Amino acid sequence: MQKICNQAIAGIIIGLTGCAAMQPNEPAELLPRTFQAALCREVNLDYLLYLPAAYHDREQTWPLVLFLHGAGERGSDLQKLKLHGPPKRIAEGIQFPFILVAPQCPQNDWWTAKTDDLAALVDHLIQTHRVDTTRVYVTGLSMGGYGTWGLITQYPDKFAAAVPICGGGDDVLARFRLESMPVWAFHGAKDPIVPLHKSEEMVNALRQAGNPRVKLTVYPDAGHDAWTETYNNPEIYDWLLSHRRQPSE
Repeated sequence: MQKICNQAIAGIIIGLTGCAAMQPNEPAELLPRTFQAALCREVNLDYLLYLPAAYHDREQTWPLVLFLHGAGERGSDLQKLKLHGPPKRIAEGIQFPFILVAPQCPQNDWWTAKTDDLAALVDHLIQTHRVDTTRVYVTGLSMGGYGTWGLITQYPDKFAAAVPICGGGDDVLARFRLESMPVWAFHGAKDPIVPLHKSEEMVNALRQAGNPRVKLTVYPDAGHDAWTETYNNPEIYDWLLSHRRQPSE
């Protein structure tokens, strides 16, 4: 369990004063005020953690991949996280050259409402494990695809690249914050749950912002499951690991 504390200054709050005692001919007065407070709350996320086979043998830092599951894997059973994505591949015996963290979203909650929690989890792993902070990545499917877009939009300086699958997000905000973020999005053309245009809107927003490192792969015959083929493709992991976050990004 970890606490998130944000020192916030809300800026100038404009208020009316002296209304009760104001005489009919006296003008109302607007006085500037500033509100400041530290907001703290507890964060509690269960997760699966994978360390590379050579993690304990080599004194080096390692890339970190954050995987966000879909709505069907919410709850308190971590075994459900092995149904899809990189956790499934690891359960099948595949070995990856990176640290993988797969948190579980509580039942009836959404990743888009937990971007601060996820950022705190990443910070925790950076503090407690040998993580290469220039090679932190995020990927997710469906609800996790939305979470991926939301997380990189909220924390663009934390991640080196992202792979959102059948997701969507705030294309207006993304246009201003993700002008240089490498993103490879995936979607099924026949998706009946999350329409293809959700990914198209996000990718087009980044292209309009001049981002040369965004691309979209559409599976013409796929429905909502655009993730099985994606996560079975070794090229996805090579592409992620090829990117490093520059200090100025």
